[in-house]
Amino acid sequence: MEESNSSSEKGFLLLGFSDQPELERILFVIILLFYILNLLGNTAIILVSYLDPKLHTPMYFFLSNLSCVDICFTTSVAPQLLVTMNKKDKNMSYGGCVAQLYVATGLGSSECILLAVMAYDRYAAVCRPLHYTTIVHPQLCASLASTAWLSGLITSLIQCSLTVQLPLCGHRKLDHIFCEVPVLIKLACVDTTFNEVELFVASVIFLIVPVSLILVSYGFITRAVLRIKSTAGRSKAFGTCSSHLLVVIIFYGTIIFMYLQPAKSSSKNQGKFVSLFYTIVTPLLNPIIYTLRNKDVKGAMRTLVMGNAFSS
Repeated sequence: MEESNSSSEKGFLLLGFSDQPELERILFVIILLFYILNLLGNTAIILVSYLDPKLHTPMYFFLSNLSCVDICFTTSVAPQLLVTMNKKDKNMSYGGCVAQLYVATGLGSSECILLAVMAYDRYAAVCRPLHYTTIVHPQLCASLASTAWLSGLITSLIQCSLTVQLPLCGHRKLDHIFCEVPVLIKLACVDTTFNEVELFVASVIFLIVPVSLILVSYGFITRAVLRIKSTAGRSKAFGTCSSHLLVVIIFYGTIIFMYLQPAKSSSKNQGKFVSLFYTIVTPLLNPIIYTLRNKDVKGAMRTLVMGNAFSS
């Protein structure tokens, strides 16, 4: 009994890249830089979308929600990871691990749904332009965004509650960068078939279904764009949607690799780098992609910066 309770009493040893000190030092600098840029970039998108009346559209409403999710998602992982990497004692409290598990799982699930919602918004904008404002009205936008946030909360409560009930029999070493469901399932000392099946079902709902809907949406979008006779109009339509599609490919590609594989199969460092990519790198790519490839956002930022400069 004492052995089975030791994980909750002593916490976990979050090993990360501690067996490769030089790599760990390099990654510490990279993660810190990416985290700061992520905060600045996503905060800028939220502020610009709020302050510029021209950006008070469904697309930028959903983009603001995505930026908010990304800030919270990365913050649930990066600070703790940086603290752990910067000290010899890799210990993480049991309560801290459980809190991180619930928060990161919920926010990651919300982002999966939100990206699918954004694909629907692009479908309505490109394929039904004359009825766009009627279809994607403010009430629907609020409902879809709320559904994305709420679905993440619900799946987190269910999935993480089942995971934390697994007996660990004193196992404390988490060979990963943060507390994540597949990693804790590997640590369990009992048959985890039920948890693996539950994880697979949740992954299908939050990964495969959204990806399928996104692909269908972009199939319709591609067909509609190819019908546009104007080369300029076709380029603008493709430019509007390519940013979102690039984010989708990067985010879903890495997270599907992590979650839709047998719990015992991934190599030691492979899973760490994949998790590092969709928790640290992808949230930074969102503001970069949407600002560098979006004239509206760049123009709004330029106007706000110049306006503040002249007013001061």
